[in-house]
Amino acid sequence: MSIVKSAVLGIGMAVPSKVLTNFDLEKMVETSDKWITERTGIKERRILEDEENISQYAIKASLEALERAKVSPEELNLIICATVTPDYLIPSLSVLVQEGIKAVNAGAFDLSATCSGFIYGLAVADQFIKNNPDWKILVIGAEALSRKTNWKDRTICVLLGDGAGAVVMGSSPEPEKRGIIDVFLGADGSQWTLLTLKGGGSCYPPFDKRLPEEEYYIKMQGREVFKVATRMMEKIALELLKRNSLTTDDIKLLVPHQANLRIIEYLRERLNLPKEKVYVNIHKYGNTSAASIPLALYEAEKEGKLKEGDLVLLVAFGGGFTFGGALLRW
Repeated sequence: MSIVKSAVLGIGMAVPSKVLTNFDLEKMVETSDKWITERTGIKERRILEDEENISQYAIKASLEALERAKVSPEELNLIICATVTPDYLIPSLSVLVQEGIKAVNAGAFDLSATCSGFIYGLAVADQFIKNNPDWKILVIGAEALSRKTNWKDRTICVLLGDGAGAVVMGSSPEPEKRGIIDVFLGADGSQWTLLTLKGGGSCYPPFDKRLPEEEYYIKMQGREVFKVATRMMEKIALELLKRNSLTTDDIKLLVPHQANLRIIEYLRERLNLPKEKVYVNIHKYGNTSAASIPLALYEAEKEGKLKEGDLVLLVAFGGGFTFGGALLRW
């Protein structure tokens, strides 16, 4: 019996053209380029224009991924969109993408796991493909975090950006050489209060006067989140390596969620990896939540740092808290 392994067949990305630099933020809140760079590693981020929606960029990224995978929209069986900032609560972002790319034969649903969403989406697609080897699945990470940002809160507005990345998943043509090897998913709901967006849900509907205005935007207790994030991302990486009898020497590239350069550097040092084995593009895009890892994968491949057959380790951590990792051969 042949082994069925899912693999990335094609990848695409799309980000808004509007760039918001640290120097722009200096004019908006009490901060500085030096302060932001030293504490986060971010120099600029992409922001939607007022008339734009994140579905436009999810569609662009998806069409590029399909083209590179040589898969037509009609061949798709499923669309999974990882996001916490869809255009609307109803319909889902995945349905807008389905219509936008004319994937007339595909089911579609959104997945909410914050910054870990793309890895959760990969894990779901992996299981579907193992059970349905002929399936083609589009997995998207797309976020419009600028629409949920309090631009008066200097602790959060310096961090966030917008963008979309997408991959087409299908059965690996060479399962011995390419495909997902293992995934790790987890959550810790006991610390949910450290990173929240309370307003707009069913507890506090829009315009609910019981809730202060700032609760309708993302809020974070940065120091506490940093402690949990570093601990959990290290645990994920080591667990995936251990249960697959691998060491960090076997890894060609680590692609972590791009939340904060300090978190990435901490993880790199704990894993004893050289800088050239860790991909970083946070300086260009900031934290784009579920879009972060596909954006990084796309650029790593484009820059020649990720080649077919390379062993790649993905790790992410986000609000909830959720966390996840994936080990795959590209």
